[in-house]
Order: sequence, then C-alpha cells, then structure tokens
Amino acid sequence: MDDKVKILLVDDREENLIALEAILSSLDQELVRARSGEEALKALLTDEYAVILLDVVMPGMDGFETARDIKRRKKTRGIPIIFLTALNSDPDYAFRGYAAGAVDFIAKPFDPWVLRAKVSVFVDLYNKNLQLERQAAVIREQTALIREQAELLREHGLPAEERT
Repeated sequence: MDDKVKILLVDDREENLIALEAILSSLDQELVRARSGEEALKALLTDEYAVILLDVVMPGMDGFETARDIKRRKKTRGIPIIFLTALNSDPDYAFRGYAAGAVDFIAKPFDPWVLRAKVSVFVDLYNKNLQLERQAAVIREQTALIREQAELLREHGLPAEERT
C-alpha cells in the first residue's frame, strides 16, 4: 500500500514535537500534532490514525487519562499507543502506561532508530489491516452475487446437476 497514514504526536512541548517530526519524517507518513490530551481526543473524532505517540506528563489532562479516554471509545480503542516520558526512574509509570492501554513505553531520551522502527511496524500493521478489510469486502460482494445467482437458478427450476 502506498497510501499515507496518519500518526498522532501528542506533546505539550514544541521542541518535542519538532524532534518527533524530524525522527519520523523519513517514514513519509502524515504527522499530526496535538499539544494536549484534549486536542488529541478532538483529532481522533475526525480522522483515523495508525499509531499515537503520547507524552505522559502534560498540563491538564495527562497521558494516562488521555489513553484511558482513547481506549473507552469504540472507534479508537484499537489504535496502538506508545507512551514517551522523561520520568523513567519510577517503574510504576510503565505499569500505569500499560494499564491505560499502551503497547509500549519509551523513556526519553530515546534512540531515534528504535522509535522509528517501532512506529514503522504499526504503520505496516495498519496498512495490512486495511488491505484485509478491503479483501473481505470484495469477498462479501462476490458471495452476495453468487447467492443471488443461485437463487435465480432455483427460481427457474433448473435441476441441481445443471447448476454446477
């Protein structure tokens, strides 16, 4: 698939958003910024995302609360969330992140290559799921057409051996 997917970057600090964009730009996907949990939730109302990179410590709604709200919504609960935080000394933070629905928890400063590779995996997975959904739709259409044709054959009384 060559379609660009959206990646949601959530951080209240401009310099962190710039750094994430620089690291992920080589993936050639659409990078969408949100500067708060509330802004992220609004973005999720209108668009689909392959993955969310979510800062833990933000004023107002923190990353844990944002993640819980994302996972409560039927439309967004399947989006993978990768937490990013500078608070790596407390193992409770990682536990809280996973409990809130994160698929990964990365401490800052992080290795740009590792982050890019992890995000790339979720972009590939998103694209493969889209491809499977499209194939399933085609199969459903073909199955419906075959059923219609079989019904027409039954209505016209053709013997079973002539229908195959």
